[in-house]
Amino acid sequence: MAQWNADAQQEILRRWQEEMTRHTKRVAKAMELGLRPSEPQVGQTPRDLIYRKGKARLYRYRPATETVHPVPLLMVPNLGISRPYIFDLQPGNSFIEHMVKQGFDFYLLDWGVFGEEDNGLTVDHCVVAILPIMVKKLLQASEASAVSLLGYCMGAPLSASYVALHQESPVRNLINMAGPIDFEQAGLFSTLMDKRHFDVEKLVDTFGGVPADFIRAGFKLLKPTADLSTYTNLWWNLWNDHYVESFKALNTWANDYTPIPGCFFKQWVGDFYQGNRLIKGELHLGGRRVDLTNIHCSLLAVGAETDYISPPACVKALVDVVASQDKEYVELHGGHISLIAGRKASKVAWPEVSGWLGPRSQ
Repeated sequence: MAQWNADAQQEILRRWQEEMTRHTKRVAKAMELGLRPSEPQVGQTPRDLIYRKGKARLYRYRPATETVHPVPLLMVPNLGISRPYIFDLQPGNSFIEHMVKQGFDFYLLDWGVFGEEDNGLTVDHCVVAILPIMVKKLLQASEASAVSLLGYCMGAPLSASYVALHQESPVRNLINMAGPIDFEQAGLFSTLMDKRHFDVEKLVDTFGGVPADFIRAGFKLLKPTADLSTYTNLWWNLWNDHYVESFKALNTWANDYTPIPGCFFKQWVGDFYQGNRLIKGELHLGGRRVDLTNIHCSLLAVGAETDYISPPACVKALVDVVASQDKEYVELHGGHISLIAGRKASKVAWPEVSGWLGPRSQ
């Protein structure tokens, strides 16, 4: 009994000393962050600018392996809201870095940062004009005859609409990563944008476009306690330099909101959230009906269990409606952002995507 008490006391003392050491590091790091703040280095994977159209840019990230998949990959992110460096946050925490190390010839469409001069941009123009020319330029640069599309968040319904409208397109594989398709099942955002209490026409008429501060406020409404829990977690992990550097990079991106063009937002809310026209087959772009049953290419849809932006049901809907024979839905642990950035993403979501796409990119 005496030996057990001595061992228990030694363990308590060890844990106390460990916590005191961590607490000292927390205080020192907090003072450093407050007195000598530094900007995190993001987007470090080498890339080439292939083409530009208006504010849109097409970037190429060349494979980092000797063996290269013959079918290149084009990633289509959301338009406005946030910046695409979330996909290349930092070395070791970069979806793009992971994909090029798996032998993919990776291309990223950066829609650009919009101003008042872009308020006339429409969903039609993005799907029937910008996406086709980007695919064409990609194929020219890669000298390939087929391409895979990966749409993340808003980029998924835009990509699906493009494929549905262009049955002759060279798209071999389509990946929906946390992208809403059935907007009646889009959770809190559907409630927030319900036409009974959200007048998108009045908002656009008042502001012209959707300011970055307005977007920030909208996301804060969805999770009003998010900042509190975020900074609480930071405090308890301030002793960990790796955690702090990752936090700084992700937090910089999470607060780096960008505007949405007025006409695009009006159409996005009216046709997608309020009308749910995409899944109903009632959406028209460029004068043509978008029929998702026209999609026949291989399809992977990836949902996240706790995604409050694109809940699993609204992501999975694409698998249920397309005519593809080779189609699969995967639901992973985590939320909207943890599919694309962070420790869990690198161990689960990214290998899931590259593992599915690799054999279909031959």
